Amino acid sequence: MATPCKRISYADLRSHFHDGMSILFGGFMGVGTPDGIVREILDSGIKELTIIGNDTAFADSGVGILIANRRVKKVIASHIGTNPETGRQMIAGEIEVELVPQGTLAERIRCGGSGLGGVLTPTGVGTIVEDGKTKLAFDGVEYLVERALRADLAIVKAHRADDKGNLTYQRAARNFNPLIAMAADYVVAETDEIVAAGQIDPELVMTPGILVDALVLVGEK
Repeated sequence: MATPCKRISYADLRSHFHDGMSILFGGFMGVGTPDGIVREILDSGIKELTIIGNDTAFADSGVGILIANRRVKKVIASHIGTNPETGRQMIAGEIEVELVPQGTLAERIRCGGSGLGGVLTPTGVGTIVEDGKTKLAFDGVEYLVERALRADLAIVKAHRADDKGNLTYQRAARNFNPLIAMAADYVVAETDEIVAAGQIDPELVMTPGILVDALVLVGEK
């Protein structure tokens, strides 16, 4: 019989936080980002973070509050346009931003979760994206070697979980969350509901419990 996934409180997460850590986060403009966990990260006081995800939401929501409070040293994302504070800090040299085409970002994370070293992509060839990267050619087509991405921690936003950690997602929260759950040393899911094993249709499970280290229930201290 499978061991139940460890259900913990937000405060229990602090033992997994440390200065300088890397964090993968799900969400698109904050939708599908676990706000309770982000708030716990902020309140814990850790700093010098590297955060990896699609975007930096807004200055007052999602991971944007970590940037606004100067807890982040590096962002790896597809775009930052919805959060003026990210752009301001980047221009001022206060934060490092690595912009990655969205499809390439998704593939780099997928590779990190699959034990692969990276991905070959023609996206960015002939542009500033290729600066400092290995370039290979096959059958007359040039490709960039984009290295895999992993992190110390992945923070996932699920809609429903069972007590073995199997996860379902709601609508747009299905974006990067299933990918990041594969690519971190420790994976915690913030979920709206936790039910007993067997109460979720297996066909609806997008992240199997074997990938999830811990669950926190929205609003539960």
